[in-house]
Amino acid sequence: MKKTAFILLLATTFFACNDDKKDKKFDTATYEKVKETLADKEKKNPAKFLSVTGRHRKNLIGQTVVIGNITNNATVCWYKDVEIKLSFFSKTAVKLDEGIETVYENIAPGKTIKFKTRYFAPKGTDSVAVIVTKATGELK
Repeated sequence: MKKTAFILLLATTFFACNDDKKDKKFDTATYEKVKETLADKEKKNPAKFLSVTGRHRKNLIGQTVVIGNITNNATVCWYKDVEIKLSFFSKTAVKLDEGIETVYENIAPGKTIKFKTRYFAPKGTDSVAVIVTKATGELK
């Protein structure tokens, strides 16, 4: 009985410690495939990977000046010709007007650029909302 238990214990230890030493090399093909799918996703959905922040003020001739930053949160895709939509709201949150502006700059992954635009906003404008509507994505 002791002999059988010893052989069983020895066999269990042998199979439990049997480590298949497979080469865990870096799989370049899989990496490139995942990178391509990520790049396609980022290229097709620029509004998800570009964020915009901004503030506004009036200048001396009555224009609304919108100053802001556009940040590229993508990991591999560059963006250029970013189209932003400006929405002008009253104090009671009624949308008064909209405008489209294009920022003609290249934005690298993880980088932020500044923009400044002037617009003749309608009378009674209290706030301005800025969102990214589209951009051209490219891989470099």
